Amino acid sequence: MSDAATGGEGWTVLLLAGARPGGDPLTRSLRVDYKPLLPILGEPMLLRPIRALLAVAAVAQIRVLTQQIERISAVLPDDPRIVVEQSDETIAATLQRICADPATRFPLLVTAADHALLTPQMVEEFIAGSAGCDVSVGFVSRSNMLVRFPQAQRTWLRFGRERYSGANLFALRTPKARIGIERWRAVEQDRKKGWRVLLQMGLPLFLGAVLRVRDLHQSARDLSRSLGITIKGVVLSDPIAAIDVDKAADYTLVNEILAGRA
Repeated sequence: MSDAATGGEGWTVLLLAGARPGGDPLTRSLRVDYKPLLPILGEPMLLRPIRALLAVAAVAQIRVLTQQIERISAVLPDDPRIVVEQSDETIAATLQRICADPATRFPLLVTAADHALLTPQMVEEFIAGSAGCDVSVGFVSRSNMLVRFPQAQRTWLRFGRERYSGANLFALRTPKARIGIERWRAVEQDRKKGWRVLLQMGLPLFLGAVLRVRDLHQSARDLSRSLGITIKGVVLSDPIAAIDVDKAADYTLVNEILAGRA
């Protein structure tokens, strides 16, 4: 893939730093009204992925997308690569708008403020693994995760003989990525009905998932054919990449890892 196709001047990061209306059980239990500002070892959570991203040479800009621009801006470091912007009603709507904007510079790296354990090495490995595609999605295998965390409770997706958890890293390398985002938005209301989403993506992919005969990479190829774009699953080597701050147990584990107790 040429420099022109991948944005030769570097990657633009879309850091999702929003929150559900009314908060969620975790934020309410910690008496914090805006999730990106959850305290992790004494500082707002979103500062941790921000620092990791700023340490990656390939990152040219970080666009922080949020519903509360003033509050988020107040805690961010003073760095010319960081800009703060208003997010849309949903993640899919936000990404669709950005991908359709002629001013958007590709490639785009998408991650979230609750990826408190993100490291520069994870980002660099993911970027390298995503080469040669329009869209890529980061994963961690269950077998790798259980070596480090035998009691890990994650949402696992089965492909062939292995199960995977998402690593909250997505690459939108070319403008064609908007096709995937448009389909995501179309099925977003069914996101808890996985079989229905898969069926809308195409019968071969649906049958492969139900029968568990296709591995991750075969499933990605099937989905690529269904959508007319090139999609990759990138399996990361560090199992910590799959741990974000989504519930109370995650919050405890993240703090223990960062404190060196896990």
